[in-house]
Amino acid sequence: MILPHVLEFNTNPHQILREVHRILIPEGHIVISGFNPLSLWGACHYLKSTRGEFPWNGNFIALSRLKDWLKLLDFEMAGGRLSCYTPPFKHERWRRRLGFMEAAGDRWWPISGGVYFLHAIKHMHGMRIIKPGWKNCLDAKKRIMPATQKINEISNDGQSSKFYSED
Repeated sequence: MILPHVLEFNTNPHQILREVHRILIPEGHIVISGFNPLSLWGACHYLKSTRGEFPWNGNFIALSRLKDWLKLLDFEMAGGRLSCYTPPFKHERWRRRLGFMEAAGDRWWPISGGVYFLHAIKHMHGMRIIKPGWKNCLDAKKRIMPATQKINEISNDGQSSKFYSED
């Protein structure tokens, strides 16, 4: 399942994650993208006067909070990536001037990418049958004791036959 910026523009993002957990099969994959509030994009989100415009009108969710939510729902983080390190300028000239930030972003400021992508896998814990402890103790004792064989002679109407038994 792919959730591109779905959680930020909904009033109850945790409910969406619970519903995704419910409908996903065991070992199912989910890819979530969102805006990082700990970035220059997040700073613009809080400082811009145009908070009513898209995408600034969303509720940016921190990557650490999203990981906690997924961990509570038994998802395992399989990978992730941050991108969009340049500030969100409208003018192309400013974006070209700060293009070096995009190239060096992963190396110099890895947590401050404007957009994150997170890959998680749903895990279901299987059932394990627990046997009673006394049964295992008896089996262990039988394995330790040497098997003895007795040969008993039984006579039936004058005929002799051998009977083997274990004690």
